[in-house]
Amino acid sequence: MNVNIKLLDKEVQAPSFAHVGDACADIRSNVSMKIPIGKVMMIPTGFAMAVPEGYEALVRPRSGLAAKHGIAVLNSPGTIDSGYRGEVKVILANFGDKEFEINKGDRIAQMAIREVPEIEFQLVSDLDDTSRGEGGFGSTGIR
Repeated sequence: MNVNIKLLDKEVQAPSFAHVGDACADIRSNVSMKIPIGKVMMIPTGFAMAVPEGYEALVRPRSGLAAKHGIAVLNSPGTIDSGYRGEVKVILANFGDKEFEINKGDRIAQMAIREVPEIEFQLVSDLDDTSRGEGGFGSTGIR
């Protein structure tokens, strides 16, 4: 599958896979900035893309940034629909214990492209019964 990428800044790198067989491509920052403790920032990436119809791009956190620095993609996974053509931006939150510095070109998130099935919602008066029923929100406990 081909995904068309438009670089909005000639210095930015397009999304790329670090290793053969990786499920996600790395996304890099197009700016240098600092994210204060407890703050949320929208980080521009310097590229736009055309996700093929019937697919979506999913923006996910990088495990190393999360584990070592407390940096998360706040709306994880962030969805980029096939009709969107604007700059890809990543919403990062700093849950760590110190300010986090991002330099232009740093890998800040990862992105997967996944197929989206065509869905048609059907209105019904009743739903089938299951053993779970309405159980949710911790109804099974933690042990």
